[in-house]
Amino acid sequence: MKKYFVIITISLLTGFAGLAQEDDNEDDRGGKLQVRMREYIQKRLNLSRNEAEKFSPIFLRYILELRRTHREHKTDKPLLQLRVAEVRVRFRNEFRQIMDEQRANRVFEHQREFEKMIKDEIIQRRTGNGPIRRNRALQLH
Repeated sequence: MKKYFVIITISLLTGFAGLAQEDDNEDDRGGKLQVRMREYIQKRLNLSRNEAEKFSPIFLRYILELRRTHREHKTDKPLLQLRVAEVRVRFRNEFRQIMDEQRANRVFEHQREFEKMIKDEIIQRRTGNGPIRRNRALQLH
């Protein structure tokens, strides 16, 4: 009886460990944070519904490309900065096809604002300074 219990337990633990592994296909869907960032930027840029529908897939590709660039060049900071700049220039041109040039440039500013809000929220939660409000930084203003 113990033998069966051990076999079942090992099987279940192995199965759960497999489920816990990161799935590369998950990047295609985007995580909650990417969705919140996209919504934040769309709201800050005052995109129309039509512009937002066109913006979403391009922004998701931009985030995935940016993540891939960081992964590939994380050990070489100057090269990383160059590649990130190249990615931004390429996607700025794609954003310009949807909106005017001024708003296309502000996409990156709003991205930095959002990332700063998230970093500040994480620091606040870790240090315990002030009240902890769940997802305060993620709320759309």
